Amino acid sequence: MKLTLLILTAMLVASKVMAQPGIQKRYQTKFIMAEDGSTIELDAGTFSFTGSLSLQDKKRIIISGKGIDKTVLSFKGQTDGAEGLRVSNGESIVIENMTVQDSKGDGIKTMNVKGITFRNVKVEWTEGPKPENGGYGLYPVQCENVIIDGCTAIGASDAGIYVGQSRGIVVKNSKAYHNVAGIEIENSLHADVFDNEAYENTGGILVFDLPDLVQKRGGNVRVFNNYIHDNNLRNFAPEGNIVASVADGTGMLIMAATGVEVFNNRFIRNQSVGTGIISYLFTGLPIKDKSYYPFSTAISIHDNVYERDPGPAAISRGSWDGLFKTIRQTGQQIPHILLDGISDSAKLDKDGKLQSDLRICIQNNKDQSLINLDAGGGFKNMSYDQKPFDCQLVPLKASTVNVR
Repeated sequence: MKLTLLILTAMLVASKVMAQPGIQKRYQTKFIMAEDGSTIELDAGTFSFTGSLSLQDKKRIIISGKGIDKTVLSFKGQTDGAEGLRVSNGESIVIENMTVQDSKGDGIKTMNVKGITFRNVKVEWTEGPKPENGGYGLYPVQCENVIIDGCTAIGASDAGIYVGQSRGIVVKNSKAYHNVAGIEIENSLHADVFDNEAYENTGGILVFDLPDLVQKRGGNVRVFNNYIHDNNLRNFAPEGNIVASVADGTGMLIMAATGVEVFNNRFIRNQSVGTGIISYLFTGLPIKDKSYYPFSTAISIHDNVYERDPGPAAISRGSWDGLFKTIRQTGQQIPHILLDGISDSAKLDKDGKLQSDLRICIQNNKDQSLINLDAGGGFKNMSYDQKPFDCQLVPLKASTVNVR
């Protein structure tokens, strides 16, 4: 009798895994046959796939599971395609209440979608941080009206929650940990990132503009009311990836971005860089894109809280480690806010300062300290003087997102 119960229990557990033949075809058929305006219901259980699931050219579709960790799509044995789930050329798409695991490439990628909502979704790589993990967890690119709400990203070798070359963005109530970058906004316009927790990543939150992309410049990015802490994970990005240059111990890094406001955040125990503001020139990488603007301008950092344990910076790749050692040799603790000091000479006024609407303004932060690295001058005249940055910019407008 006991043996029979054990066999029945094992059968029930196996049934939850749902690895039976035909599951790939059944789910992909649901995606292909879905009519505009319909809901694709995903069952409870763990489902194993060998290839990507894709939805394209659809409107007003909801892809709905039974909840995080209740509907689990596992791509651990993936042999076909890169993404776990891919959505392209759609309108008003909702992805909700599910977990995607161990995709060969990106977890969930959406491209050219007008109105995309991720709600109560988790993407993870279950064997811990390693360079072989997929690059991005949630990955909307070239999209409009993006909402990421109540989501979790774990283990991405680039960025856990990433929004690139998109317009009209809200990222809220989400968690990102054990990624190289927790949350990244790249070459995107009108983004609000708030009420999130980014922790135990290499870098908590990144706002970048990069060259050689379709959408050249981002802007009007607000990062506020986030808890950004303990981002001291050793950088595990593959060599050659731009985030491979992010220093271990970075709370937030702004690179070559224009129009960024950072306020009411808590930057706690990020042991190298609380907030960094740099130009693309700081990376030393060549720029072939003639229309690319490599400087950070119109940056406002105000009313944040900075705290850090005493001691040296986290161990970092490349030039960062030498830079931190140089700062320490001066007898100074590493300041919470680092600026590379590289400015656009074409935008300077007669006094050698950036035009008033393009300045970098830093004020009213708890335990505020900063360093201008003078990277353009070979780090010869590094300065801890805060007065040049004691200014105020006009607050940015909230992002307006219109989705179903």
